[in-house]
Amino acid sequence: MSLDDISPNPDQPRTNFKEDELEELAKSIERDGLLQPILVRPFGAGKYQIIAGERRWQACKLAGIEKVPIRIREVDDDRALELALVENVQRSDLNPIEEAYGYKRLMDRKKMTQADIAQSMSKGRSTVANALRLLDLPEDAQQLLFEDKITAGHARAILSLQSKEAREKLTEKLKEKKLTVRETESLARLMSIKPGERSRAKEPLPPTYKTVAKALKDVLKTPVKVKSTNGKNKIEIEFKDEGDLRRLFEELIATVS
Repeated sequence: MSLDDISPNPDQPRTNFKEDELEELAKSIERDGLLQPILVRPFGAGKYQIIAGERRWQACKLAGIEKVPIRIREVDDDRALELALVENVQRSDLNPIEEAYGYKRLMDRKKMTQADIAQSMSKGRSTVANALRLLDLPEDAQQLLFEDKITAGHARAILSLQSKEAREKLTEKLKEKKLTVRETESLARLMSIKPGERSRAKEPLPPTYKTVAKALKDVLKTPVKVKSTNGKNKIEIEFKDEGDLRRLFEELIATVS
């Protein structure tokens, strides 16, 4: 089939084609030919529209290929979208945001549930739910994910924050500075602490606490910590095993008596 008689589908879920990857594929096609047919559907007299394989179609154009093998399917718009989504998901070609929007479009257009999508895509329902949850990200965060500037791990850290303002603030941090997923998660935990809790956490322990902890450590011959969290105080005494615990108990009894 002539490449000129084939056109891309505007409903295709994948919209981000990396130039360097297209060039690599074009070189491979020049060398070995197009090994996998492009899946198309009839689209006018003697014309066809791509269902799946637009990346290969674009690479063939780059390589100067005039004719390509095709496989024809008679399907409607919704089924074409579903087939394109299945192929891209199976090949792991989709960006997480593209995948999420693909699921959402199927749900809206075909009235499919998350369970329906999961069955159709051979995915777990929780996987589909987590993908759709990415659409709750701020628009700037979605764009960062679309451009591969952040990962799904960064996205989950943003979504761990409850307020829209906090999510947008963390997104701004990621735009300003390249952070690892672990750094982003730590920052999200800090941002989730309420102002009152944060100020209490910063208050230093009274000197007496440290003095008592040191005294107990000297007497019991084991590490001792005095902690204060959210207005509650506690003493932590470390022991190695059951015998050491019995020794500590006897030491404490002897000290009290």
